[in-house]
Amino acid sequence: MSATLEKRSRPRRRGWLFVGVGVLLAGGLAGYGIWSRSTTTSQLAESTADAAIPQVQMITPKPGPAHRTLTLPGNIEAWYQAAIYGQVSGYVSHWYKDYGAEVKAGDVLATIEAPSVDAELAAAKAQLVTVQARYNLAVITAKRWAALSGTQAVAQQDVDIKKADAAAQQAEVAAAQQNVARFEAMSAFEKVVAPFDGVVTARNLNIGDFVVAASGGSQSSRGPTQSLFIVADIHKLRVFVSVPQAFSDALRPGLTATITLPQNPGKSIPVQFLTTARAVTADTRTVVTEFVLDNPSDELWPGAYASVHFTFPGEPDLLIVPEQAVLFRAQGTQVALIGDDGKVHLQDVTLGNNLGTDVQIVTGLKATDKLVASPSQALLEGQPVKVVQPAPGATPSGSSLASAPNQSQPNQPAPPAPSASSGSSPGK
Repeated sequence: MSATLEKRSRPRRRGWLFVGVGVLLAGGLAGYGIWSRSTTTSQLAESTADAAIPQVQMITPKPGPAHRTLTLPGNIEAWYQAAIYGQVSGYVSHWYKDYGAEVKAGDVLATIEAPSVDAELAAAKAQLVTVQARYNLAVITAKRWAALSGTQAVAQQDVDIKKADAAAQQAEVAAAQQNVARFEAMSAFEKVVAPFDGVVTARNLNIGDFVVAASGGSQSSRGPTQSLFIVADIHKLRVFVSVPQAFSDALRPGLTATITLPQNPGKSIPVQFLTTARAVTADTRTVVTEFVLDNPSDELWPGAYASVHFTFPGEPDLLIVPEQAVLFRAQGTQVALIGDDGKVHLQDVTLGNNLGTDVQIVTGLKATDKLVASPSQALLEGQPVKVVQPAPGATPSGSSLASAPNQSQPNQPAPPAPSASSGSSPGK
């Protein structure tokens, strides 16, 4: 009987055992889920809080460069250049000098046939002969009447009239002589000559072309007249360059520069300061500056483009920071300093010259300050930030990055600043 009861109780105990194990497993899984969710929530909260802190790169200001370089476009012009116009109207009979010909002062460049001028010259000479004869007769007559003066044969009034007539004839002779001289001068313009030693840089005529005499403004009744030749003296050359107003203080005698040409960029040619316009062009805020250089071998040509390279003294006593480290807000110009507590302090600063990628800080910053390399406009006063190392190659141009405090190495002082360059464009 007892054996039978024992057989019947075994399945019951086994069932309760399974139930207990199931309850334990369910409880363990529930506890693990609760613990896992709590841990995930805590990690998410920590991650969210950490992500809410802006990550920034830290830099330190550095001294300004000892020298500043600047490259600007320039134009090369001849020492002297003259556009030669026709002074008489006529047809081109010959031209003697072509493009690139070397000429001396007085060399004939071309000849113009002007029949009307020749005819007027001949008429003026004939008129001179006529009035000269009249004058000679008037002089003889005046002498004869003067010899009879004081006698009863002639009246004194008639004597005076003959003298006045001789004087009038003399004036007509002078006028006729001036008319002849005028047409002789015009006839001389039938030969187009070089005004000085140089090179013919343009020839704008051909045999048979009709030349219209140019007036003082190179304008005729038929419209603007074209120059016949252009002659340039290139034994010396002038280089004109427009220098930004920010560099105007350095434009003085003794300033030197070099130029390079597109066809030979590796060769630097020194040029000497000559003068400036002593005025700022309102449209560009630049100062027209003139340099000169000798050209004994005629290697350089007028009208060429050149890159003009300057080296100006810098201001190493002023600190510089990258442009992107400066904030421009309604409160003024500021930088974002990083305090020892890891919080931001917005510091007002005064800017100096723009050096291209860097800008001078005149007031408001010390060499030991640490600041955000590229602060966001949303950055607030007292906001905590996290300093991180920049990605390789992401170092802000022209600045010194400080090591992040979470690195094993301590912060190192900024290295000596190399010579900064303002780039090829004027300050922004």
